[in-house]
Amino acid sequence: MPQKLRAGLVGVTGYTGLELARLLASHPNLELVRATSRSEAGKRLSDLFPNLLQTAPGDVTLTQPDVADLKGACDVVFLAVPHGTAMDMAGELLDAGARVVDLSADFRLRDKDVYARWYGLEHRRTDLLPQAVFGLVELYREAVRGARLVANPGCYPTSAILGLTPALEAGVAETDGIVIDAKSGATGAGRGAKVPMLYCEVSDTFRAYNIGKHRHTPEIEQELSRAAGSDLVISFNPHLLPMNRGILSTMYLRLKTPMSTAEARALYAERYAGERWIRVLPEGVLPETRNVRGTMFCDIGLVADPRSGRLIVLSAIDNLCRGASGQALANANLMLGLPEDAGLSCAPLLP
Repeated sequence: MPQKLRAGLVGVTGYTGLELARLLASHPNLELVRATSRSEAGKRLSDLFPNLLQTAPGDVTLTQPDVADLKGACDVVFLAVPHGTAMDMAGELLDAGARVVDLSADFRLRDKDVYARWYGLEHRRTDLLPQAVFGLVELYREAVRGARLVANPGCYPTSAILGLTPALEAGVAETDGIVIDAKSGATGAGRGAKVPMLYCEVSDTFRAYNIGKHRHTPEIEQELSRAAGSDLVISFNPHLLPMNRGILSTMYLRLKTPMSTAEARALYAERYAGERWIRVLPEGVLPETRNVRGTMFCDIGLVADPRSGRLIVLSAIDNLCRGASGQALANANLMLGLPEDAGLSCAPLLP
């Protein structure tokens, strides 16, 4: 059996870090050899997450982040750390010759001024922005193959961009007046202790948040503007669902000319022909989060509404797998010359 390639994971104790460790436990070609945590260093990963008992990731002892050690021990390093922190560590790793998949927002936006405006800090490694590849494989597959730095997309943007790109690329919809009404499970807010995310604050309610100011907005606009061939502005409206994981986005576009649901579905099926993780659902079937839970699938449903002249696009993904860790693993696979779906051929998790 060929020797496995080696992965490092900085920030393993968050939800995305844990999800990535779960996926690496069954990866045929890639082994987790370094996992870091400033607060839990010295413990085995399975001491913190017993679901990883008797797996290779579970035996890994957590260490403090050390760039020299990571570079020497790993073929690829995943950064599951907050924005602002990732840019410095990614820069040091890249300067040392490593390959990096960054799960933060630090390299997703190509314009440093847009980053500063939305994230409230100046970008300290603007020299790396031109080489960062936006890691949505359906759009940038070949660029990812040759990349040393991949900016892993956010969870909401993944759902929205995949859902809206075919209509905008084909020019069948107006570029103004686009509304994205998106709902996410509570894991999208991270694992840190926050009063609004306590069980009694989330359970048995449904609420909107960050309307008009969510930081994923410029990322969505950047990629949809590319698809449309002109700059556009969207109305992005996120909501919190009382569940653990999953995103359902309902998106509204004004059609330039009348189109039937069957015609819209044919357009999407043609655009995503051969894409293993995009499922354009049959006419009359709408996406549900439970059908993509724990997988890389993006389920897309379409409804053309002749009365309002709108195309309504519904997109469902798992925010932790397709929207974060699974997507990061697909990007790493391509960077390392491995099959894109290695370690990712998983059936939906049961509720």
